[in-house]
Amino acid sequence: MEAKAGNERQVKVQVNHLTKKFGDLLVLDDISFDVEKGDLLCVVGPTGCGKTTFLNSLTKIYDITSGEILLDSHPVDPKKDHIAYIFQGNSTMPWLTVEQNVSFGLDIKHVPQEKKRELVDKYLEIVGLTKYRKYYPKQLSASMLQRVSIARAFATEPELLLMDEPYGQLDIELRFKLEDELIRLWEMTGTTVIFITHNIEEAVYLGEHIMVLTNKPTTVKQTLQNDLPRPRDIAAPEFVRLREEVTELIKWW
Repeated sequence: MEAKAGNERQVKVQVNHLTKKFGDLLVLDDISFDVEKGDLLCVVGPTGCGKTTFLNSLTKIYDITSGEILLDSHPVDPKKDHIAYIFQGNSTMPWLTVEQNVSFGLDIKHVPQEKKRELVDKYLEIVGLTKYRKYYPKQLSASMLQRVSIARAFATEPELLLMDEPYGQLDIELRFKLEDELIRLWEMTGTTVIFITHNIEEAVYLGEHIMVLTNKPTTVKQTLQNDLPRPRDIAAPEFVRLREEVTELIKWW
């Protein structure tokens, strides 16, 4: 992402005084931050601190108690805005083939047939699933299922991609392969990505910025800029130093 260095980026997402309660339980406590256009922001924090609640607030799955979430300076509206969401675990539809799963979001958006075919072909090729396009999910490995989800999300050409611990259930080798896949697509498309993870190493490997949340009631403890060059070496002293810095921010309250 060196081409972006020195360029002023516009703000894509603004979160202003976001508060979310479930009855008397305060989960998100007056959270405010900005996400720049084209950023890959990793969000980390203690288990159960409300990371998924934050994403569900962004997508309007949950109504927020107070505050506002803006996308390009207007209130976020998943019915109008181009937002894609990759969940934890497998979210493919078992009754659809690989290519039908990838085209699902395009069908909802009523993308013209020729354009849809072009996008499906493009992203199947990028994630290496072209020859599996007629397969059903039950015929695929865990890694391939996540590749389908990634292709489906990017095929809609979203303004904002939200990822909720998508690789948490995969072994380390598969996780690294899919992390590299995500970086390649992100660099190619310039999509703004908010990536939730409990894995600190993953956050340091992926993120341009790393936002550390506190325990409940959740606030932003600190946001770190990650200028490590890509591809990142997890054994490099600079990588280890940043990983330890994030670990200490999560560990001590």
